[in-house]
Amino acid sequence: MNRRVLVARLDSLGDVLLCGPAVRAIAAAPDVDEVWMLCSSIGAEAARALPAVDEVRVWDSPWITVTAPRATRAHLAALDAIVAEAAPDAAVILTSFHQSPLPLALALRLAGVPLIAGASVDHAGTLLDVRLRPGEDLVEDQPEPARALAIAAAAGFALPPGDDGRLRMRVDAPLPAELAALGTYVVVHPGAAAPARRWPTTAHAEVVRMLHAAHAEVVRMLHAAGVAVVVTGGPEERELTAHVSGAGRHGLDRGERTGLAELAATLAGAAVVVVGNTGPAHVAAAVGTPVVSLFSPVVPSVRWAPYGIEHVMLGDQEAPCRDSRARECPVPGHPCLASVAPVDVVDAVFALAPDLRGRAATAPAREQVGA
Repeated sequence: MNRRVLVARLDSLGDVLLCGPAVRAIAAAPDVDEVWMLCSSIGAEAARALPAVDEVRVWDSPWITVTAPRATRAHLAALDAIVAEAAPDAAVILTSFHQSPLPLALALRLAGVPLIAGASVDHAGTLLDVRLRPGEDLVEDQPEPARALAIAAAAGFALPPGDDGRLRMRVDAPLPAELAALGTYVVVHPGAAAPARRWPTTAHAEVVRMLHAAHAEVVRMLHAAGVAVVVTGGPEERELTAHVSGAGRHGLDRGERTGLAELAATLAGAAVVVVGNTGPAHVAAAVGTPVVSLFSPVVPSVRWAPYGIEHVMLGDQEAPCRDSRARECPVPGHPCLASVAPVDVVDAVFALAPDLRGRAATAPAREQVGA
């Protein structure tokens, strides 16, 4: 019997990418004909880029999404209509440690879905046919993709032979011509949805200056290094990317023009990506590009670090903000990331891509930087 499975991941772009291996495991089952995904409006584009997803439906959850809609009968009726259209034979609800699958499980149960799987600390009663108990039969301190795979495995789905379990996404957009003309380049992505996860803007700008290929005196550490830099960001980050790129003088400003498809192509073509703990870090992992991770410990790095790729993690992981899940930095001065010097980022870039250093002419000593 062929089955249709509904996979739900109701939060952000990066979270959806992280559940990709679990989606592939579900799709690989011999009796599964189709995989549909239920995602938020901010995660749906990532779902459409995942291999093995046949259909995507959008619904914003009142209990998970940051800009949560009101829980009205009309809004819940829209969910009912999606489930009726999908008519799944089974549903797998993928959540992080701080999220409950039970509200969605109740809606799915009332809609008549015969098999529902999820992980819940709270007693699930008849809402979950397959329940993992976090902290008991589900290890919590593990990467998010592994957590999602564990939930899928409890429901009977495993990765097929030859699938290494890494993140993957389709890269359908061509590399923009102005990037292709650069040859080798490094991407700096200074933005993040949560301010607590951003490295200070001035520090990002200094990294761009230090990595830029110009022969100007301002590029003291990597004088004539020959390394091109591309600065990426969304439409709402125009001022940020302009500042970091030096208004285009020190790096190619691709802010505003970078949707997910083009961002994936841009990161796939990069030697290294410098980025915080935000969605583009997981895009980089999904296209196989090494990451210099400016990681604020407001969430645990063991769960949210770039997965399955080479990366260097920077930032004080024992800072007072640790595990606070704060969106705004709760500690004056943002010490977890402000303690990272631009030269640390540059050194990390060269550690991940040593061939870039070979492009450099004789560089001034570190003590001269900023002199």
